[in-house]
Formats: sequence, C-alpha cells, structure tokens
Amino acid sequence: MTRLTTERRRELPEQEFALPGGHYPINDLEHGRKALQLDHNATPAERKVIEAKVHAKYPGIGKR
Repeated sequence: MTRLTTERRRELPEQEFALPGGHYPINDLEHGRKALQLDHNATPAERKVIEAKVHAKYPGIGKR
C-alpha cells in the first residue's frame, strides 16, 4: 500500500475520504480496498456510506 503520511493526509480534499472528518481515505485503489476491509469498525449506517462511496469511485471492487 502506498504510504499516506500525516502531512499528505491533511492535504487530501474531503471527497477523498469515505466519511466526513478525514475518516477512511479512498484516495487510491489500495486505500479504497482497505476502507472496505476495515468498515466493520464503523456503524451500520456508516458502513453503507463507505461502501457506496468506494463503489462509486472504484466500480467492481469488493462487491458483497
């Protein structure tokens, strides 16, 4: 996975995250996959948002 430093993460626009507040970065395909893998840490409502945003940006990955 490409390393996302704190500085680089702060520079990412809000639309590069699946959830507001800089949660679950989806700035590249690897981070999109990781967001889907880690969505079990989110609430059921947040999970739906994460999955929708990842699938909108990267169609076809991680379909359940």
